[in-house]
Amino acid sequence: MSGHVVFLITWTLSVTNAAPAMAESDDGGFPAPPAGFDVRREGVERGKLEMVEYDSSTVGIMRKARVYLPPDYSKDKKYPVLYLLHGIGGDENEWARGGSPDVVLDNLYADMKAVPMIVVMPNGRASKDLTARDPIPKQSPAFAAFEKDLLKDLVPFIEQTFPVKADRESRALAGLSMGGGQSLNFGLNNLDTFAWIGGFSSAPNTKPPAELIKDPEEASKKLRLLYIACGDKDGLFRISQGIHSMLDEKKVPHRYRVISGGGHDFKVWKSDLFHFAQLLFRGPAPDGPPAKKETGPTSDEGSPASTNVNNAAYPRIHADRRVTFRLRAPDAKRVQVHSNYGLGTGGPWDMERGPNGDWTMTSPPIVPGFHYYALLVDGVLVNDPASDVFFGTGKPTSGIEVPDPGVDFHLAKDVRHGEVRSLWYGSKVTGKTRHVLVYTPPGYDDDTARRYPVLYLQHGGGEDETGWVRQGHVNFILDNLLAAGEAQPMIVVMEKGYATRAGEQPAPNVRGRGDGGAFEDVVLKDLVPMIDATYRTRADREHRAIAGLSMGAGQAMRIGLAHLDTFSTVGAFSGVRDVDIKTSYDGVLADPAEFDRKVGLLYLHSGTVGLDATIHPSAVKLYDALRQSGAKNIVFRDAPGLGHEWQTWRYALHDFAPRLFR
Repeated sequence: MSGHVVFLITWTLSVTNAAPAMAESDDGGFPAPPAGFDVRREGVERGKLEMVEYDSSTVGIMRKARVYLPPDYSKDKKYPVLYLLHGIGGDENEWARGGSPDVVLDNLYADMKAVPMIVVMPNGRASKDLTARDPIPKQSPAFAAFEKDLLKDLVPFIEQTFPVKADRESRALAGLSMGGGQSLNFGLNNLDTFAWIGGFSSAPNTKPPAELIKDPEEASKKLRLLYIACGDKDGLFRISQGIHSMLDEKKVPHRYRVISGGGHDFKVWKSDLFHFAQLLFRGPAPDGPPAKKETGPTSDEGSPASTNVNNAAYPRIHADRRVTFRLRAPDAKRVQVHSNYGLGTGGPWDMERGPNGDWTMTSPPIVPGFHYYALLVDGVLVNDPASDVFFGTGKPTSGIEVPDPGVDFHLAKDVRHGEVRSLWYGSKVTGKTRHVLVYTPPGYDDDTARRYPVLYLQHGGGEDETGWVRQGHVNFILDNLLAAGEAQPMIVVMEKGYATRAGEQPAPNVRGRGDGGAFEDVVLKDLVPMIDATYRTRADREHRAIAGLSMGAGQAMRIGLAHLDTFSTVGAFSGVRDVDIKTSYDGVLADPAEFDRKVGLLYLHSGTVGLDATIHPSAVKLYDALRQSGAKNIVFRDAPGLGHEWQTWRYALHDFAPRLFR
């Protein structure tokens, strides 16, 4: 025990030394936070920091904790919770005093880079009388005893007092220094309580690496995120290094961040909070182990996917979001899962032949949401006969829905539903009959005098007018928003984004491309007049919006910004490329005052990985350029950890629709 005390004293002295300045960039795939990320901005909606008291049966007294409530906090919503712990010299006030957590999070929410969450900052000493002024050896047992106080007293109090999601997938535990050690010790020992764990510059109270992970397979399945970070100039750097090495050796997925030039101070910890918060409660889990070839059931048997047909048993989705695929093909020589449509990286994945000619494989964990896929049988691309097909990738293609626990805004609920109507109409531009799907809100037929605004909503390249309903669940998203009173009732029109003028030869069938000029004329000369004549619309620009995803985003920008006499609102999801605000779209972006007068809202949205990693910077650049010019009617939101896929666009519509026609 005496050696342990001396070690802690040595560590304390190292903390008080001046820490070197951080370098301009971080290692481990984490960019340095942008300038001003921890500075209070004007015009940003702000959360609230408040002090609460709870009755601790563990300690036998009332204890205090600071609680951060996000902007637009409402008792009618339910929030995930981050429990954020301080260092050995701090208490429930340390993060608020030195870490500006409310400012960091307010700015992240303003940029839509984090899921709104409640943050609880307790006193990590479970003791009646100990403070930071007491000798370190005296404090150590109180920090260890906090595990019981946290689990038995604090978490139940928070879940009884605030509108929170009371499940492991909605709880995170992280801390700095001593609190980092506590987070790793308590979190990894209670994976049924916490799914997201972060250790920032973890201190020597951290258990030896070999004791932190007792069952690597269980930890890999249950952890949604394990984040280990430290500055390379920190005297405690070796603690994080040792944990990282152990996790690598045991093949436990985690994110390891080394801050170049970083010391043991709030410069590092604020940047850790900036990055950690963006990873929480949304997006993919850490990269899992390589795909496994399996002929028998896994330890978690999983459940059939909701997208299976005819009660097919496979594909099966496991608790950790791995998917087991199976195909009976006794005469095949080689069968693979073609994953390049968005199911995952590293494909095609080889399947293994079983004794009865059943080919089976289990994938790595897959990002939640909807994904296209196909099977390669002896080099021939075929659809999976066990899965439903959706028009995507330029043809009917197998698709699978991987659920995201706790995320249900896009699912059918017990609310009043609108209708999706199928309509054929004649186009003078193309000389052909065209097909359109139209969503009418609940109660559309009840009041025949009421008129509605209209959103024209376009699909992406390789998809068609059915995409937003079948893959995107636009009708359920709007039904749920309307039932909650969070959006205005509206008509939504979904057209196929390809057109050829009458008398012209169709362009080659190149996936993701259409005759933009011809389709623009279809929208303006055929579609809008037909919709206004057929449905009870409010037929003026203030009550028309146009939006789309990917290729459809480009169409929305081109058509909407060029025809502001027809549309007042434009939305682009994962579709912004390089834009010059002085010259693009005939200069409509050049004059900020004129832009704000004509454009009620320009809404930009993007994921951050995959193809969206190349789109995201362009959207940020356009947003920043317009804001710096003085334009106000522009909003940018993103989906951290999500890519060029339907879950991203569902989030985009869910955020976009409530902003319309207000």
